Parts: sequence; C-alpha cells; structure tokens
Amino acid sequence: MIDLQPLFSLQGRSALITGGSRGIGRMIAEGFLRAGARVYISARKADACDATARELSAIGPCVSLPADVSTLEGMQQLVAAYQQHEKSLDILVNNAGAAWGAAYDEFPESGWDKVVDLNMKTPFFLTQALTPLLKAAATDHLAKVINIASIDGVSNNPQETYSYQASKAGLIHLTRRMALKLAPERIGVSAIAPGAFASTMNKDARDHADEVAQRIPAGRIGTPEDMAGAAIYLASRAGDYVTGATLVVDGGVTWARG
Repeated sequence: MIDLQPLFSLQGRSALITGGSRGIGRMIAEGFLRAGARVYISARKADACDATARELSAIGPCVSLPADVSTLEGMQQLVAAYQQHEKSLDILVNNAGAAWGAAYDEFPESGWDKVVDLNMKTPFFLTQALTPLLKAAATDHLAKVINIASIDGVSNNPQETYSYQASKAGLIHLTRRMALKLAPERIGVSAIAPGAFASTMNKDARDHADEVAQRIPAGRIGTPEDMAGAAIYLASRAGDYVTGATLVVDGGVTWARG
C-alpha cells in the first residue's frame, strides 16, 4: 500500500535556496517549510534576505545567508556560511537569476556576461562546491538539486532577451548532464521551467496579471501553490525517479507558442 504522507514530506531535511528572498524562491521556501524542511535562503541584498527569513520563521526554521553568488568567491562564502549550521545538505535549489533586454544591434557584452554567469555558470559551480554535503545527506534518501530554468529556455519568447533565453536553454541541458554524473552518487538533479509568476523579474505578471492571463491557456498566472507543489514533488520521495527532466509549470503557454 502506498503511504502518501511520507511520499511528499520533507520532514527533517535541510534545504538551501538561492534567490530565496522574493518571487519564485520565496514561494519554494514557504512550500518547503510547510512540508517540514529546515530552510536556508540566500540573496544578494542582506536586508531583504533577513526580512524574508524573519517572516518565514513564523512557519518553520528559516535562516538568512546573504551572499552574492554571481562570483566564485561569493559562492564559497555561502558554502562556508551554510556549514556553520549544517554538516549535510538534502536539497539545493539554484534559483538566483538575472535578465537583460536590449535590441540585437545594441546588446552589450555586460548584459551577456552578467546573465549567463548567474543563470548558467553559478548553478554548476555552486552545486560542485556543495556536492560533498549533498553526498553526506544521501543516506536513506536521495539528495536533490533543482535548477530553476524558464519556459524561455524551452520555446522562443519574442522579447529581445538574448542572453536570458540562451542561458536558460543551457541550464536545461546542463541539468541533464549533471543528472547523469550525480545519479550514481544518490543525488537527483532536475529542473523547473516556470511560466508567468508574479515577481520582480516578471513585472508584467506581477502588475498586469489579468492582461497576461489572457495569453495563458489555463486562464491565469501561476500561484505560490503551483510553484511550491512542483518543487516539493521534485524534492521529496515522490520525485525520486525523475532524473534530468525539466518540469514545465506554465499553464500551457509553451505548447501554445508552438
């Protein structure tokens, strides 16, 4: 008989979420806390990270670890800060990201490097640095890595966000390659490709939800429950046989694009 309660439980597990102070990262953090996890959130802005951790601590144990993970030094500082609290890591969510839009003829190198470094390089090197801690957690259950990609890495967005779309497509393929490498170590790697969720990065969904909803087959933008549910599925026992896959959570937009 299948027991559903432990299937989706994160009770007693530790989770580190980059970009966890707002938007999709915060949605996942709240979901993990309600599923029983100890959650550590990281963000570049210390004040915002601290404030979110204080608010989420009303649900469960949530610790702020401010860091700039766009650099190798910042990643190392985050790993060191996390190790002050835990000796292992059950779940890593690589959510921190950036976007840049500019006309093709004017697109700057700075807009390319900033976005590709944070969206694609950081998930690789941060996971690499945390792999010993993930291995330490992979005892009676799998450790998990969840990369937050985007539907713009699956199908074309007409906006001129060249480095963003390329980096998210690269992250989806990187997820597959990392999954093959880490599966024998009992570390499951997967990704989520969100569509329209209200966030600072997606201001259209945040500020014009009704208008954006008209372009979505499901007739609405994503909710915190939609994102939390997807992340909990992949992070828990329920998602143990999902390896290298990217879960599209977008209300049907990707398939409507053709």
